[in-house]
Amino acid sequence: MSVLAVEVEKLLGAFKIAVRFQATGGATALFGPSGAGKTSVVNMIAGLLRPDHGRIALDDTVLFDASAGIDVPPHRRHIGYVFQDGRLFPHLSVRQNLDYGRRMSGCPRDAGALHRVITLLDIGRLLERRPRMLSGGERQRVAVGRALLMRPRLLLLDEPLAALDAARKREILPYLVRLRDEAGVPIVYVSHLAAELRHIATHVVCLKSGRVVAAGGIELLQETDADALA
Repeated sequence: MSVLAVEVEKLLGAFKIAVRFQATGGATALFGPSGAGKTSVVNMIAGLLRPDHGRIALDDTVLFDASAGIDVPPHRRHIGYVFQDGRLFPHLSVRQNLDYGRRMSGCPRDAGALHRVITLLDIGRLLERRPRMLSGGERQRVAVGRALLMRPRLLLLDEPLAALDAARKREILPYLVRLRDEAGVPIVYVSHLAAELRHIATHVVCLKSGRVVAAGGIELLQETDADALA
């Protein structure tokens, strides 16, 4: 089972992030109100934001260590990242968007892996469509598929349902649960909605004002959202 160990500090203007936590398999939720530092933390894990101090390691691989001068570039961290809006290329078909992740990570073509991802996310009928012809939920499923085809060691999902209406959220949630249970890739899942995380999370890290205020199981998700932590 993969272990992600994060201990970082970052000063963003007058706002200081100082967090320490571990994520081991399943889906670890970063839960907290807007402005708690959740996205900044996953950006540091991905290598998109450089911590001022600290260390990030995935199993035996050190991704960042300020004292040792280690800062692995994002494209070499083997981490899949799914953003709020999916960020698909509008001029490419779904099939081409899926293949982009594989090519950018230098993975060889693997028809079996492609078939498994298409089946897992039920996107076979979408392959020749362009992103503008997809619903919001379909776009996010394709974005998840593209990230999986990078063969990531870790998957980061930053508020992946935030741009969807209630119907589209209900549509995609079962696929995210299947992803957690069947893909074999540990997930860090960012959200401020407790109801959403109760479906997906196996472990919860609560953030408030750039600090970890609690960590444990889904029993921490007692509020309907993270406003109570604000």
